[in-house]
Amino acid sequence: MMTTRQKVRRAIILVSFLLFPITLDYFSPYIIINGASQGIIAGSFIIFSRLFLFSLFFGRVWCGWVCTGTGLQEPGFGVSNKKARGGKFNWIKYFIWVPWIGIIVVAAVSAGGFRKINPLHMRETGISVAEPANYMMYFTIVGSVVILSFTAGKRAFCHYGCWMAPFVIIGTKIKSWVRWPSLKLVAATDKCKQ
Repeated sequence: MMTTRQKVRRAIILVSFLLFPITLDYFSPYIIINGASQGIIAGSFIIFSRLFLFSLFFGRVWCGWVCTGTGLQEPGFGVSNKKARGGKFNWIKYFIWVPWIGIIVVAAVSAGGFRKINPLHMRETGISVAEPANYMMYFTIVGSVVILSFTAGKRAFCHYGCWMAPFVIIGTKIKSWVRWPSLKLVAATDKCKQ
């Protein structure tokens, strides 16, 4: 039987997934680069910065309670119960993340630094999937997450392809290293049924 907390968590990640057509560009790796090349702090820059800061105090709560990718992958657990290999392939997301951060830095430096904040950069309506052409990107991302989850196992996208995960992981490691008080979840193994 699912606890009330798990029901609330699942409801939150489901709502997060349902809002993904609106929020997609606020997690865009491309829009942050485009904004940086023009000296603009875009909405995705703000989201990723806050995600990192949030992880300094709350660890990986974002990943399990709010992330759209989690909301997309968890319903598939009943179809594919295979566990992701994790450990030895976790480097793949850093292979994506490190060059991406490098490109953002180079773009910002080339533009002479950040001079403007525009959370709606490249998205004047505030809605990410506002035109038919945007659906192609939306379905590509959703399809990639689902296919990776079904073929490589539970939360495979989180382990291997998520460009947001390193922000949370690095923030959590800094939090642990500094040892300041923060939210800590501890498993009650005696209550586990499976």
